[in-house]
Amino acid sequence: MKVLILCTGNSCRSQMAHGFLQSFDDKLEVYSAGTEASGKLNAGAVKAMAEIGMDISKHTSDSVNKFLGQEWDYVITVCGGANEACPAFIGKVKTRLHIGFDDPSHATGTEEFIWSEFIRVRDEIKEAFYKLYTEDIKPQL
Repeated sequence: MKVLILCTGNSCRSQMAHGFLQSFDDKLEVYSAGTEASGKLNAGAVKAMAEIGMDISKHTSDSVNKFLGQEWDYVITVCGGANEACPAFIGKVKTRLHIGFDDPSHATGTEEFIWSEFIRVRDEIKEAFYKLYTEDIKPQL
């Protein structure tokens, strides 16, 4: 089963979601991409995932153009609220979903607060994607 996780920069939320979903089942082909891919991972996202034993540091930040023309079982957008436009994906997709999260890379305030935002969003992503995996994806495998 092929899953593409989309966001704007492909540096933070989509990378964490990619890491979690792939960790749930190695039979899944999981990719992530961005409409304006930054070309690098957010250091806070890498650190937040490493804190729970998950290494995403080898992931790449890729443009969605790399994946156009492929067929997908799921395309999932993870961008957040009304201040951010979610990317659209034109292609052969069986199921399109939106599971939005705040962008911790936009958090402002003390270092402690910003770090707490990375942890909060990381944990929300894990919970939402585990629910998606157990309720929707796993029964199809």
